[in-house]
Amino acid sequence: MNKHHESTGPSGEQQVTLRGPADLADALPYLMGFYPSDSVVMVALHGGRGRFGGRLRLGIPQASGEWGPVAEQLADSLVSGSERREGRPDAILLFLCQDSPDGSGGRSTMERLRPFAQLLRTACGALDVPVLEALCISDGRYWSYCCPDLRCCPDEGNPLALPGTTVMAAAATYAGVHVRGTLRDMEDRLRPWKAPAAVAAQEQALDRVGPVLLPKLLDGRARREVAAETLRLARTLMDRIEKARPAPPALADAGDDRLVGSDEAAAVILGLQDRDTRDRAAVWMEGPEAQSALRLWRTLARRCVGAYGEHAAAPLTLAGWVSWSTGDEPGARVALSLALRADPGYTFAQLLHRACNEGLDPEALRRCLREAAEEPGADAMAAEPAAAPTADRPAAPLHVRTVRPLPGRGQRGGRAPRHPAAERGRTDRGAARPRSASAGRRPSSGTRRYDRRTGRTRR
Repeated sequence: MNKHHESTGPSGEQQVTLRGPADLADALPYLMGFYPSDSVVMVALHGGRGRFGGRLRLGIPQASGEWGPVAEQLADSLVSGSERREGRPDAILLFLCQDSPDGSGGRSTMERLRPFAQLLRTACGALDVPVLEALCISDGRYWSYCCPDLRCCPDEGNPLALPGTTVMAAAATYAGVHVRGTLRDMEDRLRPWKAPAAVAAQEQALDRVGPVLLPKLLDGRARREVAAETLRLARTLMDRIEKARPAPPALADAGDDRLVGSDEAAAVILGLQDRDTRDRAAVWMEGPEAQSALRLWRTLARRCVGAYGEHAAAPLTLAGWVSWSTGDEPGARVALSLALRADPGYTFAQLLHRACNEGLDPEALRRCLREAAEEPGADAMAAEPAAAPTADRPAAPLHVRTVRPLPGRGQRGGRAPRHPAAERGRTDRGAARPRSASAGRRPSSGTRRYDRRTGRTRR
């Protein structure tokens, strides 16, 4: 068994010394803030005592053919990122976390992932940074890929310590560090509904509201009215959520879902597809309103069902931003990862995900958003009533403009992330790229996207 003496914090702070794979396996959830599942986790170590530094997590690729390139990219990302922040790491810890599909035992999972662990060790070694320990954690047990001694690392693995019984658990409790459950649990709070009846009702509401809002979002003059109504409705829903009686954590999401009607959710979801409206909603990022805003964004993300899955990028990004702004970095990374999974080209999510992973201070962006909120006319836009149709300005027609999709749909070109404030200086053309269908039927693949001929991606 390899001996380790790692500290969980820099010199001058309370330190916890971890010795051996058992302590490392137990410490992993406290390092990440959740129990990583189906994940490869790499942690940089610095100094002679192995102070924990940067950490990196990625879902384990299902195809073994991807393991080699992924291993090289992960090793390079961790080493180069550490060099920018804390200096070149002296060693790396490696964790492969995946339960067996049928719960029959983790040994087969450990053996199946052994080649991936070896590729990761080789990739780190090629950068002259050794892997000090490589562990597989599966079905409540752990195995060391580095220790050949069967007396301490038997073939059947070693059981993980009971939660809350180790020195790391005690130190984390004293420091106020909380483990939020598994990664899957955190993602499930943000994933679209699955119950057929609820999905059908929400998709029908999106189909109803879409033909009313979409023509306005594609019209420069009417976008301001939609933005004002969207922000006003979002604020109403936030107040409703905040006034509701607190529910136990296991029932909180279901309680929030009951407070928001299907048509209300559809109107805000579609309104947030406009990037200016989304940026103004991002101002609800601190103080008492931050928690009610976060609960609303989670609720709306769960309502992006069926053909409207890509619409979830906006509420998921807002949920990630509020989480990061309020100090919940694990929650922010999960929400932003799901936002990029919904729309890989979503610029605001790219920006926030990179900044959060780089360990930047969110105060710089908070200050920018505060200044934008104090600009003349910012409050007026949210407060002004929507103009009613008149003889000179008729109501928007209830139709959807059909646009032929570009070839190679689904492949997006890479773009450098930009600050949301910089996006406002661009032309309004393509600012919103929502999808919908004619009233009463679901969108088809030929009518779901708008302004695709411009080649612009929705930000």
